[in-house]
Amino acid sequence: MKAGQFFSGKDVRIKQVQKPIPKQNEALIKVASAGICGTDMMIYLGKHPRAKAPLTMGHEFSGIIESINGTSEFSVGDRVVIEPTISCGKCPACEIGQTHVCQELKLIGIDMDGGFAEYVTVPINRLHKVPNEISLSTAALAEPLAVAVHTVRRSSLKIGENVAILGAGPIGLLIGMVAKLSGAKHVFISDISSYRLEKAKELGLHPINAAEKNVVDEILSYTNGKLIDTVFEVAGNQTTLEQTVKLIKTQGEIVVVSVYKNKPMIDLASMHFNEISLTTTRCYSREDFKTAIDIMADGKIDITSVISHQLKIEEIEKGFSLMGEPDKSLKILIEP
Repeated sequence: MKAGQFFSGKDVRIKQVQKPIPKQNEALIKVASAGICGTDMMIYLGKHPRAKAPLTMGHEFSGIIESINGTSEFSVGDRVVIEPTISCGKCPACEIGQTHVCQELKLIGIDMDGGFAEYVTVPINRLHKVPNEISLSTAALAEPLAVAVHTVRRSSLKIGENVAILGAGPIGLLIGMVAKLSGAKHVFISDISSYRLEKAKELGLHPINAAEKNVVDEILSYTNGKLIDTVFEVAGNQTTLEQTVKLIKTQGEIVVVSVYKNKPMIDLASMHFNEISLTTTRCYSREDFKTAIDIMADGKIDITSVISHQLKIEEIEKGFSLMGEPDKSLKILIEP
């Protein structure tokens, strides 16, 4: 079968590899669609500490069950989306049911072969059925939408409150849509990509071009000086982190979604004097994943709006090239 494999920094190739055989309690999935995300980009650039070459990347994917080794509620031919997290089941986090923050958490497509291939084997307990209302390409977005669902659930956002999102990539846009669905009044979102900000505007968010305007001044001008109830940091850089403290109201909440590559600096003194809460998030729970599927099935948000490209697996190098150009791309799907 064909597989898009990572070999070293900026070296991803289509290789002919042996079609996998499912072990006990695994299913063989014929992949339909797989999304490229920021973590995949880290692997592609050779900067991910866990990814070991050769590796078939891809942890956001959907498909059809080709065969099953074991008894389960699933059947051959079922349309499924894969929840890629694999926890140890033994650490303190797992013991209290918080498996998404497992101390040994692994992901399909990072720690083992993933969905940039024609077929992949996955544990049966990582499967979710895809409702008939959802196409398989749309279903591949369940994983990033689950991140947004978890992020908003982790926050203290209340109906009628104002939100600022710093970073308008796919996750930032999805958080914006989920925040609006959860009752946020105004959702401001900043970025330096005019392409992504135009998409934000189409989705009913209030875009601010950080390359042209002072984000803090622009937001406060719109709110007549009223500070923001909840600020989501999704860009992962020192500038946006500093903006969160300047934007947040007394006793407001900063939610850090980004994974910082370097240790950032934050004004803890200002946070202390204003009793600012700092919340962090990591991926999603199984309940978040199920909720993401329900949201897509209900059609309550325009989830497909974040898809900018659908490419064949032979074009995977083009996909990673486009990922490096935020003025041209959002969510890129790879299809065998």
